[in-house]
Amino acid sequence: MTDSSTPPALVAKRADSAPVETDEITALVSAAGYEVVGEVTQTRAEDPGTYLGAGKVEELTDDAADTGARLVVVDDELTPGQTKQLRDALPDEPRLYDRYRLILEIFGEQASTKPAQLQVELARLKYELPRIKAESDPQRMNVMLETGTRVHDAEKRIRELERKLDELPSPAERFRERRREQGFDLVTIAGYTNAGKSTLLHRLADELNLSSAEPDHSDKNATAAIEDRLFKTLETTTRRTTIDGRPVLVTDTVGFVQELPHWLVKSFSDTLSEAAAADVVVLVADGSDPLSDLRSKLRVSLDVLSSQGVEPESVIVALNKIDLLDEDEREGRLEAVSELAPMPIPISVTNDTNVDQLTDVVYERLPTATADLTMPNCSDAMSVVSWLHDRVTVERVDYADGTVSATIRGRPSVVERAKAKANEVSATDT
Repeated sequence: MTDSSTPPALVAKRADSAPVETDEITALVSAAGYEVVGEVTQTRAEDPGTYLGAGKVEELTDDAADTGARLVVVDDELTPGQTKQLRDALPDEPRLYDRYRLILEIFGEQASTKPAQLQVELARLKYELPRIKAESDPQRMNVMLETGTRVHDAEKRIRELERKLDELPSPAERFRERRREQGFDLVTIAGYTNAGKSTLLHRLADELNLSSAEPDHSDKNATAAIEDRLFKTLETTTRRTTIDGRPVLVTDTVGFVQELPHWLVKSFSDTLSEAAAADVVVLVADGSDPLSDLRSKLRVSLDVLSSQGVEPESVIVALNKIDLLDEDEREGRLEAVSELAPMPIPISVTNDTNVDQLTDVVYERLPTATADLTMPNCSDAMSVVSWLHDRVTVERVDYADGTVSATIRGRPSVVERAKAKANEVSATDT
């Protein structure tokens, strides 16, 4: 029985050959706040006019009327012409979305910052523009003034939104500025939805743990909630962690989704640009995925990161959920992944398997300098030692013969600041 508080929806999907999988599109529809009450699937070549064959279009139309569906979602990218013909065939009540229009709807619901809201509106207009043109009467448009048409208004708004977004400071630059001011290293967690990114953030963060993660947590700004829904938040979540005594900011980015078109990825590039500012990117992949899906998702993820200017040597691939695989499956996936990304690390975040190995590799990739410091043993020196413990790895501290000596390891810029502080204490004491 349908929950009366949740609007009903139908999904439709076509494939060239069986099986026709609908699990992901159903999850996306649920993430948008609808209940899937039926599905129409078809195995045949795409109809250039209506996408589905005539019989399936009639079946979809009847199901929409019988169920009172408020939304019909086609799990593919519809051409503007297909959108118009399907829309004309369906009853008046349900809205018609294809896969990408649905994703834009989810993004729109989750966008809470001004940049994210502008990005959603821009992407939605770029999606709608060719469909507005397909629905317009060419002869009427030819006799109308250039201004005042839906097409002109949409094109004008697109230019205005692009200008506004260009004027906003980029997230990457804001992160670089924070890092310069506070001396933190920056690690970004990237990957597909449900790969375990947020779970890894909870495992690593100093003030969080797995038991603190509530599946239905409503405060998106407080924690990166762990749940099996797609697109929990469009914005990123950053927490402080300590890796081998070294303070690091770890950021969980918005998850990728399969088969996103390049124009849509580009529209939301700013939400991913924290990766461009990071010292290390941990790319989390779901090792329990079918092998073909795993390889496909890794290719897309690496391409997206590359488009953001992330160097390949900055990326560490973590193959998560290995607890769900037997030994042969695990070895097969590691071998397959190694062809795309060298030296993947098999982990299980929930079981804490090899997470220490992952953080060791992250530590090795961080830019690092070392220094030996010596200061007179005084109150100012104690303040410097306290400052060091908050910002670098302190390998040793010795107190002897009226001096304080320390060996430190950390971010090069922070090590230079530490040396300057030690020299200042020495100069003041003399």
